Amino acid sequence: MARQVWKPGNMVYPVPAAMVTVADKAGNTNIITVAWTGTICSDPPMAYVSIKPERYSHHMIEETGEFVINLTTKATAFATDYCGVRSGRDEDKWKATGLTPEKASKVSVPIIRECPVNIECQVTEVKRLGSHDMFLAKVLAVDVDEAYMKENGKFELNSTGLIAYSHGEYREFGKAIGKFGYSVRKKR
Repeated sequence: MARQVWKPGNMVYPVPAAMVTVADKAGNTNIITVAWTGTICSDPPMAYVSIKPERYSHHMIEETGEFVINLTTKATAFATDYCGVRSGRDEDKWKATGLTPEKASKVSVPIIRECPVNIECQVTEVKRLGSHDMFLAKVLAVDVDEAYMKENGKFELNSTGLIAYSHGEYREFGKAIGKFGYSVRKKR
């Protein structure tokens, strides 16, 4: 099979399509859609977001040192895209999308009620890397929608309708093809 070599670029897909909520010290809030977010480590729990310095939300994170990563679903896909292509400098994205801000449990930044998972973060370090600054953060709390809790206390994350971003498109997650460790599990 023939292969093509392209110039260097980011082709690590799919990536999360997350709405990140932020606030400044004056109490103004905003929602920015990011695909460059993820886990840094599990102990202590840490996550990151990478944002261009010229984005409206960038200065807000720098001022408060807080943000919330809100996982998105098929039901919030339109709002997710909207918050990624409109600027909070020009309009109130909460009103424009009909999303509902709710008080977070640990940070002063609101969570988005319509998202099944909200990850509350406190910045520990900023890495200035070029086109984007990476905000490394401690995870202070994870808020989950009780509608996806089973009676046994298990959270059904894969039943929430999560979406991802892949090469210019928002995509629904597909069916499960295996569980962690299935490749080495003993056959009965």
